[in-house]
Amino acid sequence: MSWYVYILRCCDGTLYTGSTNNVPRRLMQHQKGRGAKYTRSRLPLTLVYQESQPDRSAALKREAAIKGLSRQKKLAIIAGFTLLSE
Repeated sequence: MSWYVYILRCCDGTLYTGSTNNVPRRLMQHQKGRGAKYTRSRLPLTLVYQESQPDRSAALKREAAIKGLSRQKKLAIIAGFTLLSE
């Protein structure tokens, strides 16, 4: 089972980073206000980035690494992902 790290763009422009083994389900939870406390007051949300990880441990480590980045570096990751997916 793959795990994923994802980044959401909130309605106020802030970015939220999380991890899950089911991105569509987790995004739906966030959208319904049942996700993280941070995202509940910042709806609607847009999935702007996701990357696969081999297991939960790797996903949690990558999530922590991304959370430690500056906003500019997070935006660069998102921009690179957007270019690759076009």
